[in-house]
Amino acid sequence: MPVINSIERELFFIDGQWRKASTSDLAPVFEAATERPLGVAAMGGPEEIDAAVHAARAALQKGPWGRSTPHERAAVMRRFADSLERRGRSTAELVSRQTGMISSLSVSTSATAPVAILRSMADLIEKRTFETRRPSSMGSTIVREEPVGVVGAITAWNYPQLLAMAKIGPALAAGCTVVLKPAPETSLDAYVLAEAAEEAGLPPGVLNIVAGGVHAGKALVAHPDVDKIAFTGSTAAGQAIGEVAGRSFKRVSLELGGKSAAIVLPDADLDVFAGGLKDAVLKNGGQTCTTNSRILVPQGRSSEIIDALASYVDGLVMGDPLDESVTMGPMVSEQHRERVRSYIRLGQSEGFRTIRGGTDSPEQCPRGWFVSPTIFEGVDNRSPLAQEEIFGPVISVIPYETEEDAINMANDTPFGLGGVVFTEDTEHGLDVASRIRSGTVGVNYYSLDTGSPFGGVKNSGVGREFGPESLDFYLEYKSIYV
Repeated sequence: MPVINSIERELFFIDGQWRKASTSDLAPVFEAATERPLGVAAMGGPEEIDAAVHAARAALQKGPWGRSTPHERAAVMRRFADSLERRGRSTAELVSRQTGMISSLSVSTSATAPVAILRSMADLIEKRTFETRRPSSMGSTIVREEPVGVVGAITAWNYPQLLAMAKIGPALAAGCTVVLKPAPETSLDAYVLAEAAEEAGLPPGVLNIVAGGVHAGKALVAHPDVDKIAFTGSTAAGQAIGEVAGRSFKRVSLELGGKSAAIVLPDADLDVFAGGLKDAVLKNGGQTCTTNSRILVPQGRSSEIIDALASYVDGLVMGDPLDESVTMGPMVSEQHRERVRSYIRLGQSEGFRTIRGGTDSPEQCPRGWFVSPTIFEGVDNRSPLAQEEIFGPVISVIPYETEEDAINMANDTPFGLGGVVFTEDTEHGLDVASRIRSGTVGVNYYSLDTGSPFGGVKNSGVGREFGPESLDFYLEYKSIYV
């Protein structure tokens, strides 16, 4: 594995300038596959958040961004996209080193997708009408779509560049200004966004970036000059954000956890099922909110489906995520690895049969925060193993008797983010998908489409990201009676 020089991010990007931290709070960032230090990043607190929010407010109300036209914003966003594209490969490598994400996935989610989102948003606002006039009983009414205001964006570590741009893209397109607080685990790559924004000529204060932990996040959520919070993370954190935001009627978009189910119908093609496992079940080592970690199988086909799962897991290659032959990397941190292992121990203590894996690390990976992909057979759908988000490579195989039982079990969860139905009858698969209470469902495969709205129901959150619909969550309507 090549050695990379230590990366030092001791400055914050606020009001178009690089600002020193008010404290000496530097957090180490580690390489997930080796456990070695990769760099350090300053952790901001309330003082830095306050400065960033005031810069964003000034850019909105006093700077050129608040008076910009959609065409002017689109031109800046395209320059921003070009700057990010030039940095794409190095950004993807950095994300892989921080998170353990395999190289091909990191290129698509850290380099390609963020650029595509920016460009698609730029195209969208040039075609969209932000003002219409309607006849009324007294004359006419002008209906305007205006930016919601200052956006506080808080992102998770599992897809850091994609999750950041899912918020920054529509916010800038709407005419909002942004304060981004990335996760500490992926604070190094966040400042690539700042460098690209600076190079592209975003006006000062339009995009501000302050890495930090819980204290910085709380300060951003509670700040009276923040009009909207866009958050990706755990359901528990989302609930806390919703409570604080609700007291001041702050707008929120919350993309939270999931516990998705893959329903294998009796007529499912086994090869199609096996082909869908890469994206549906073990994408990013299971560190994906839409992971279909519950496999609901008809009792008559349980053995062959378990064999297909076991065969797929046996074929996985674990190791350095920058090695193109590797198909699964490590967990993001030692703490997260131990959390995943605790669920494996729980499954074993509850007596479910372990088909593959366990708590031991794979033999070929003596260093790094690796977890062996684990399959449990005969899991009770009421078990915490089947009800709680594990966020790792742990699969629960759950038998069912009838299709109605499968649908009920798929819906018997506090979450509602993803799901997939495997069947040879696509029309019937669509019917079953319509009965699953979830923000997204796939038929015979599951793959995120950034051109369409994504989000959850129940404890999986509120609001939608991606696609043209995402812009609506950064706009307010104003009616002017003429």
